[in-house]
Amino acid sequence: MASDTPISLKSARQVLGVGPFFSAGDLRRAFRDAAKAAHPDRTGGGGERFRQVVEAYHRLQAAQAVATDRIIQPPATRAPEPAILRIDPLTALRGGSAEHRLADGRRIRLRLPPGLRSGDTVRAGAAELSVVLTGATDILVRGDDLWISAAVSARTLAEGGRVAVETPLGRRIVWLTRKAGERKLVRLVGQGLPARGSHRQGHLFLRLAPTPVGQADSAARTLLRRFTAAWAA
Repeated sequence: MASDTPISLKSARQVLGVGPFFSAGDLRRAFRDAAKAAHPDRTGGGGERFRQVVEAYHRLQAAQAVATDRIIQPPATRAPEPAILRIDPLTALRGGSAEHRLADGRRIRLRLPPGLRSGDTVRAGAAELSVVLTGATDILVRGDDLWISAAVSARTLAEGGRVAVETPLGRRIVWLTRKAGERKLVRLVGQGLPARGSHRQGHLFLRLAPTPVGQADSAARTLLRRFTAAWAA
């Protein structure tokens, strides 16, 4: 006849053969082995022994759940988000100064080196700022490279040649092959973002578009006036 007195922890551990410090996996494995040995169909097993194994398993399960509930988990700590310093592509290319507002409200002016990329960090007093390159309508940053659009005459695109191209970064002298004119794309080696730290020297890519007719005539007249003035001098 079964006893109404609950089995003690010590007796439960003895029935299943586990020590005082056991994991949930240890308990499951011990119960599985003890239940096989105590099954009524096995030699040496029996109904009463099997009942003791089940009772011991439930007793240790409950004790383990109580012990787990008593463990106080420390609150998760979140690392403070780094302050952001936003700069435009021209500042990344040439360096320069930028303003930043500190956490205490003070504004400081920083002197920035050329060649900064998104993800780089700069120091501002005791603060560390994470650099983010802002977008620009006329300059696109792709990794270490700069991409801009420039206009040249349709004739130059078709025939190629040496041409001075006005860009958002200033005038660039370009040797335009017919193949580049067909692709409407020129790469100027080493004229992208400068090398800095682990960053390589970038390139400048020019997307070429034919100059509208009116603008082409105006540009030609401007060059003619400059040539005439230089010749007269």
